[in-house]
Amino acid sequence: MTAPHLDPGDALTIRRGQFWIPGERVATAAGTAQRGPMFVQWEAPADGAHPVPLVLVHGGGGQGTDWTGTPDGRPGWATRLVQAGFAVYVVDRCGHGRSPYHPEVIGPMGAQFPYEAAEALFRPDHPGHTRWSGDLDQVVAPMGAMPADLAESQRMDADRLARLLDRTGPAVLVTHSAGGPVGWLTANRRPGLVTAIAAVEPMGPPFGEFPGMGALTWGLTAAEITTEPPASGPGEVEGREIPGLTGTPVAVITGGASAFADFAPRVVDFLRGAGADAERLHLPDRGVTGNGHGLIYEANSDETVRPVIDWLMAFEKS
Repeated sequence: MTAPHLDPGDALTIRRGQFWIPGERVATAAGTAQRGPMFVQWEAPADGAHPVPLVLVHGGGGQGTDWTGTPDGRPGWATRLVQAGFAVYVVDRCGHGRSPYHPEVIGPMGAQFPYEAAEALFRPDHPGHTRWSGDLDQVVAPMGAMPADLAESQRMDADRLARLLDRTGPAVLVTHSAGGPVGWLTANRRPGLVTAIAAVEPMGPPFGEFPGMGALTWGLTAAEITTEPPASGPGEVEGREIPGLTGTPVAVITGGASAFADFAPRVVDFLRGAGADAERLHLPDRGVTGNGHGLIYEANSDETVRPVIDWLMAFEKS
């Protein structure tokens, strides 16, 4: 195997940087601390970019590196999107990656992400799953514990992402897996700033329960979401318009060998009921086959990103 520094790789731009979206100041036994900051790194083409940037939101116990590289060492979706002319903002959700976690400040941790879960989720026993990219150790290594309170975790993430959009201006959200609910909530908080959402294998189905994690009590989110007319509780949310999703273009992207593809039509139906201009983007329908839940970093990730780029380009021209 070639040493990473000897691999010619892909050229990076010189237009890149990083910053944090700060969390609240809270009192602790050790003094005043910051609760749940969100780390952001950005990169843009050297010679200008498409007018609307992309915000990439990772899933589950992962981190922003899910977008920047693959387990077998190739460039990730973030690089390919920049090469396609987009500016990208890649976040580490609160308590993940470079966004620090301390239970006294954020709240109790859930269980650490185990190999068994990684096997079931990313390397399923499915005859159609042919695009596995190799090293399970590399997949599990960046996975951390999620906050035990799923709803509060989503509230924090949506608050920080909303404030990120206050800084970037209108943007497209590109989410993966458990990052999906954060996209719906962010659009709900900033209706004028989320121009579209590309949801890759989003968490579902509506009102689904996830042992050890929590439940999507409010349809596609664990945290409360506002509707029009207002719902008195989560049992009334389905079929009501959700401000921020009303008229918003949404693509639900799924792989052909993923269990998430089975309930994706129900996710699309729920979004349409909320007023979104939602559609299914099933990769096999675009000639890209063999993919599971980790399609953003599987062996053919350069192929899986192409239909998404085409969708983004079409949306931009419309």
